[in-house]
Amino acid sequence: MKTDFDIGIIGGGPAGATAAAYLAKANLSVAVFERETFPREHVGESLVPATTPVLIETGCMDKVEQAGFPKKYGAAWTSAEERDIDQMGFRNLTNGFRSAEVLFAEREQLGVDRDYTFHVDRGLFDQILLKNAESLGATVYQGVPVGEVDLSGERPVMRVRIGGQSVPITVRMVVDASGRRTHLGTQLKTKIVDPVFNQYAVHTWFDNLDRAALAVDKEQADYIFIHFLPVADTWVWQIPITDTITSVGVVSQRARLRSYSGDQEKFFWNTIASRPELLDVLKNAQQVRPLKAEGDYSYGMKQIVGDKYVLIGDAARFVDPIFSSGVSVALNSARIACQDIIAAARADDFSRRRFAAYESKLRRAVQNWYEFISMYYRLNILFTAFVQDDRYRIDVLKMLQGDVYEDEPKVLATMREIVRAVEDDPDHLWHPYLGELRAPSAAPGF
Repeated sequence: MKTDFDIGIIGGGPAGATAAAYLAKANLSVAVFERETFPREHVGESLVPATTPVLIETGCMDKVEQAGFPKKYGAAWTSAEERDIDQMGFRNLTNGFRSAEVLFAEREQLGVDRDYTFHVDRGLFDQILLKNAESLGATVYQGVPVGEVDLSGERPVMRVRIGGQSVPITVRMVVDASGRRTHLGTQLKTKIVDPVFNQYAVHTWFDNLDRAALAVDKEQADYIFIHFLPVADTWVWQIPITDTITSVGVVSQRARLRSYSGDQEKFFWNTIASRPELLDVLKNAQQVRPLKAEGDYSYGMKQIVGDKYVLIGDAARFVDPIFSSGVSVALNSARIACQDIIAAARADDFSRRRFAAYESKLRRAVQNWYEFISMYYRLNILFTAFVQDDRYRIDVLKMLQGDVYEDEPKVLATMREIVRAVEDDPDHLWHPYLGELRAPSAAPGF
């Protein structure tokens, strides 16, 4: 049966553009349908090293380097308060529980050929990836939204909106890379709201922000910073975008925003004010973008592959981005899925069983992220202890690098035991530091 394209991709963000690049390189005809026109603003500006092999394989790395994005050599965390509490046998807590940092180069990583990754302006970064896919032979339609996708026939039919008309596009297979719009998940009613994480972010950009103000080591001022606040399950990101522009976002539970009747200004500044030294830093900088909110922070899908379709990136699964997992999962899910898609195309068999390897690997990887993040929220002092202890540091660093696609990291089992012990003992010295989110014991099975 004749089709317009071999593969139709919904969405031209990092997942869709990366999938298009891999598939075009394999000589498949690919069409990307992106509802917006690039460049467009997007949150999620910090990469982890696991993106490096994908950027190299798709021919993007030189273009990303030439864009002059700030280089990211590591990550750091700061606490709102000194915590003079029992160290529970942990070693090397030179900063106690007040701060921690990692340098990505401390651990070699397969396919990673440099000691840094990047902080990126997503408007420019996403455009680089999409133009790269186009240069490799993918057909890119911008400003063209996808409507209903009919998967019932021999070949899928995508209804796309071009020039005010609904046009049918026939393909051999559909890749949903629609991000948090979750196009197919919504259409097929397979989306599951996460019962644990109900986080919300309000963010903006500042010019001339003093990045070193809260850094223990001033030479690490251009790392990504995560600042804990003395508010339950709440944190702030600090990400360099250019030499002078810094992205700052407040993440907290959605219920807390509701308590401000949805007033983003009050929510943002009152939450920041819970940590006065951080408030001073922001007040001495110039806000250069209006506040913007991000919801739908965590969800999954009952099914991420099926006959003639796969879901990748945020369209498949999204977890709280506290460890900058978003773009990494987007790029790596595209990379892994495309291995199965290319094999399916050669066999002209796009049945669900063809994508079992991708489904298994993605679910395992994101579940590793999910549990790590869950325990971070539940007992964040545990994280700063583990990341400083030489017995666990490299295993933690492995996850922070985005190297989560194989077996469960051993350190997760040890962290799990400690969290359960603290939860089960109201008299435990660490019990007062438990967060409100009760995961991973309440973690969803998807």
